[in-house]
Formats: sequence, structure tokens, C-alpha cells
Amino acid sequence: MVTLSACGSSGSASGNGSGDSTTVTLVSHDSWAASKSVIAAFEKESGYTVKVLKDGDAGQAVNKAILTKDNPQGDVFFGVDNTLLSRALDNGLFQPYRAKGLDQVGAPYQLDAGKHRVTPIDYGDICVNYDKKYFADHKLTPPASFDDLVKPEYKNLLVTENASTSSPGLGFLLGTAAKYGDNGWQDYWKKLKANGVKVVDGWEQAYNEEFSGSAGGKKAKGDRPLVVSYASSPPAEVVYADPRPKTAPTGVATGTCFRQIEFAGLLSNAHNTKGGKAFLDFLISKRFQEDMPLNMFVYPVVEGAKVPAEFTAYGPAAKDPETMAPTKIAANRDQWVKTWTSLVLK
Repeated sequence: MVTLSACGSSGSASGNGSGDSTTVTLVSHDSWAASKSVIAAFEKESGYTVKVLKDGDAGQAVNKAILTKDNPQGDVFFGVDNTLLSRALDNGLFQPYRAKGLDQVGAPYQLDAGKHRVTPIDYGDICVNYDKKYFADHKLTPPASFDDLVKPEYKNLLVTENASTSSPGLGFLLGTAAKYGDNGWQDYWKKLKANGVKVVDGWEQAYNEEFSGSAGGKKAKGDRPLVVSYASSPPAEVVYADPRPKTAPTGVATGTCFRQIEFAGLLSNAHNTKGGKAFLDFLISKRFQEDMPLNMFVYPVVEGAKVPAEFTAYGPAAKDPETMAPTKIAANRDQWVKTWTSLVLK
């Protein structure tokens, strides 16, 4: 959610797959971020230089990685989540590798257990966020559930992301499918459209331009007080405010959440497989896992990794998020997105 510039420099030319390169290239969505000191420690201990290539929203990044899999841009891909996992696996994007320390990752996050084509890195909840000031000023109770969002009092208030190009947009669609079933979600979206939902391409535009409750949205004069984002967005609003407020300016509609798990994998035709494996080991090390929450505003998957106090205070994980089996997502995702597009965008 918070973008930092690429860490490290390009180093020497890519190797030939035998691990003789001094550079490890990470391909990711735009939300990759890590502390410079933590990356520097990995570089010092491993002898590799880290290069980061960001390729847009998660959906765009995964699609591009698939198109370039025969001659990939890098060695490791980070940011494929459970909504897009089957697409990456079915297209042979990754080669198997069992990362060191995987036994410390909780079983619910190991969606490719046994094959190890991807390594779980983090989880979070895609949820509707609301602008507290807007609802206080209008003496209106914020929505708490999917059902609430289609009520007349919330007409023209919600902005979401395109389910065909955006990971949170797709997650929100899957959340409605999990809630209302294979048939009911279409009627729900017809009601949501009639209630004035606005759709934009990606999270950055929705949250930092259209949403009135975020720091970026305020500057951009955003006029939508409801946005599809993350349960961990309120802590980000606190951490990056100067001075820090005592309470978060945004809240979460906890009955609208869908659990997202993110993975990383060694690309099938990686030039530096040895370095890529070392980097995957690093991603589930306690050092990186504990650094990650306040950089990317997601939760660690490694047991025993400490969660920052800001998360507990301002953005606890959803207690009962909607979920969906990866096999069901794989069987229905493309058709659901096609149907959603015709229902909502046309």
C-alpha cells in the first residue's frame, strides 16, 4: 500500500541459472516496500544485490509475468495472491522450491502445500473503509455489512476497483460471491450499481484520489467516503500522519471483509535460481516478517513474528472474513469477472 523506490542497484549481468549472478531481481506489484536496513542486511549476509521491478497492480503484474515467463524480467515474483494463484500455477509461472523456515508458517496459508511452487508471505483483509468525519458530519451511521452498502442512505458513496485489473477489486467481488452464493452475487451487484457504486482501475486511484478519508484523497478532493481497501489501511493513516492523531480518521466495515493471502515464488526460467532461493528464505525470516507490517501494512504468516502495536490499536484483522477455496476460485474466477464486467461496466 505504501510505495518505496527500488532497493539496491542492478549489480552484474544476469547469470545463466546456475546462481553465478551477484544480483537477485524481484518482480512485484507496486505495493512492495521494505526497510533499507533490512534489505542491506540480506545483501551483506548473502552477497547478493537486490534489484526491484514494480509492474503495476497485482493483476497486471501477474498477467505480465505470465506473458514473459519464457524470458522473465527477474528471479522471484512477489504479490500473487489467493485470488490469482491458480492462474499463475496453471500457466507454469513458478518452479518448485521449499523455502527454509516454511515449517514455521501456519497451515491455513500454505495453499500449495506439498508442491511448494509458491511460498506464503503475508495475509490481510480486503474490506470497505469509511471516512469517519463524513459520517459524523452527516449524522449517518457508517455501513457495517455487504447488505448495508445497497441501502438508499449510502447511494453514490462507494468507490471500488475493477475486478478484472485489480487485486482488491477482485477480492471484493469474491467476497460478495462467498456471501451471496453462485447465483445471488449477480443480483447484489445489480443493486450496488443501482445505488451508484463507482469503479476505477486500481487501488491507488480509488484510495488516494477518490476516497475522501485518506490523506491523498483529501489533497485530491475525493468525494467518496466509502472505498474498497484493507483492514490495515487505518493504521497506515495514523503512522504516516504528522503529527499522529490519537484515533484513526478512517474505519472498517467489518462485515465486508475477504481474506487475502500473498505468495512469492521462484520464476520458472529465473537466471539466478540460487539467489532467488536465498531471497525466498529471507522473505519468511523473522527479520523480514517483523519489518513487513509497517511497510506494506499486511500481517506476517510466520508463527511468533511480532505484530506492531499500531495494528492492534487501529487495524486488527477481521474476526470472521469471507473466504473461498482456491479450487472454487480457479473454477469460477474468469467467468465471474466476465459476468461482473457486463453487469457493472456496460
